[in-house]
Amino acid sequence: MNHPTPAAGDFHLAAQRHQAILDTLRTRGQVSAAGIAETFGVTHETVRKDLLYLQDRGLLQRVHGGAVPVESLSYEPHVGARTSYADEKARIAAAARQFVPESGAVLLDSGTTIAALAEAFPQSPQVIAITNSLPIALALLRRAGTVTTLGGRVRAETQATVDEWALRHLESVRADVAFLGANAFSLEHGLATPDQAEAAVKQAFVESARLRVLLADHSKAGRESVFRYAELADIDVLVTDTGMDRDEAAHLEQSCGVEVIRV
Repeated sequence: MNHPTPAAGDFHLAAQRHQAILDTLRTRGQVSAAGIAETFGVTHETVRKDLLYLQDRGLLQRVHGGAVPVESLSYEPHVGARTSYADEKARIAAAARQFVPESGAVLLDSGTTIAALAEAFPQSPQVIAITNSLPIALALLRRAGTVTTLGGRVRAETQATVDEWALRHLESVRADVAFLGANAFSLEHGLATPDQAEAAVKQAFVESARLRVLLADHSKAGRESVFRYAELADIDVLVTDTGMDRDEAAHLEQSCGVEVIRV
């Protein structure tokens, strides 16, 4: 469905808003409809029309409460190309170290934020680290007492193992902590990822641990992806960065009981 271009008298102001929306998407990975309305002093209906106009031209994808880049729901770059929000991920990883037990079993999901934790993992000779990520397993060899990888098919995009062998292995696992990643998370749509096979392994991680810790930078908040693997209420702790404002963090805590740590 095509939506009309702005009226001639409003074209210049609309063009400014459109450019600002696209610039924000490039730098932050998402835009908030409420934020656009406040910044430009326009109504929510005007923002809705702006987002529809840009979506019709293939420039963004509308989601609940705002918009994300057009490829966000299913786009999955190769693991070697992922360098966005590196400073934020390093801070998140440092804060997550407090949840690594002195002894016991720890599950580590695939993804770059979990990889940052693996690089910052404390020397833990009494810890059994279990992961489906090949690069994370290698990073943990010098730090955890025992490193176990899950079997299965290896996905080239994430270098993570998936499918029946991985899931069968997890059936016999009961871990103290699971460190989880997500391509997107929101109150409405939970934790999600673009690949169905990886979503199944992530769901098994959630079900196999006593404490579930989500590590995700602020750009993942309020976004959607294709395959949901958990609700936010299934997560005990969210470690994120200060790009998520205090009000949003408090809303998550009150709505689903998750502890939010901003660093």
